[in-house]
Amino acid sequence: MTSSREQALFSQLESLNIVTETHNHAAIFTVAEGEGQRKSRAGRHTKNLFLKDKAGAYVLICAVNDTQIRLNRLHKPLGTKRLSFGKPEALIEKLGVKPGSVTLFSIINDMGSEVRLVLDKALFSYERVWFHPLRNTASTAIYTKDILKFAKALNHEPTVIDFKALNEDSPLG
Repeated sequence: MTSSREQALFSQLESLNIVTETHNHAAIFTVAEGEGQRKSRAGRHTKNLFLKDKAGAYVLICAVNDTQIRLNRLHKPLGTKRLSFGKPEALIEKLGVKPGSVTLFSIINDMGSEVRLVLDKALFSYERVWFHPLRNTASTAIYTKDILKFAKALNHEPTVIDFKALNEDSPLG
């Protein structure tokens, strides 16, 4: 079922001449649950995290599905306070999606650009990547060349982080 917010998302993508491909599927809440989807679709699947720092700033991380993200190391390169997972109520308020549906596309609901967008550098190693279209019962592919166009059109200037290098530089790496 397509919501009015999802229709607005696809209208926005179309207005930016961004080509997408969408497939419906059973609800997926975790990267592991999406394993079967990855095998049947060209492109790389993603994981998306909604975080909050100790000062109250919100961060949306979009990364390749198998990227290791060490929250205890991320605050320094981002220049934030220590990060932890954001509460479901804040996710709904800030990005208009429920847990399990966090996605790059949810920045369309962040009208005040209150959530900082952080992208995994590894995303750009692939021709296209998959995100939920504001619901976890579908996946939508977008060409990586269009990710920045989409974000900038919505007044989000993303920070690109090389998580692999960050993990290698870490004493825990």
